[in-house]
Amino acid sequence: MERKAYPSDISDEEWALVAPYLTLMTEDAPQRDFPLREVFNGLRYIVKTGAPWRWMPHDLPPWHVVYQQSGALDQSRRL
Repeated sequence: MERKAYPSDISDEEWALVAPYLTLMTEDAPQRDFPLREVFNGLRYIVKTGAPWRWMPHDLPPWHVVYQQSGALDQSRRL
């Protein structure tokens, strides 16, 4: 699904630098319901706006997915 970009979205150049460090499983893993880049954009949205998790815009992955993934990245010391 295409969506209008938010100012907090990561650029292609930035994504090329950080993606290898964030990947805990392959992009095509069966348990991945949302692209990692979109999950990361959701995390950036929350960090940049200071919005509560549950106020995640509906065109980004659900808040609980972004929250869970950020916890996994933090626990693995990748964030």
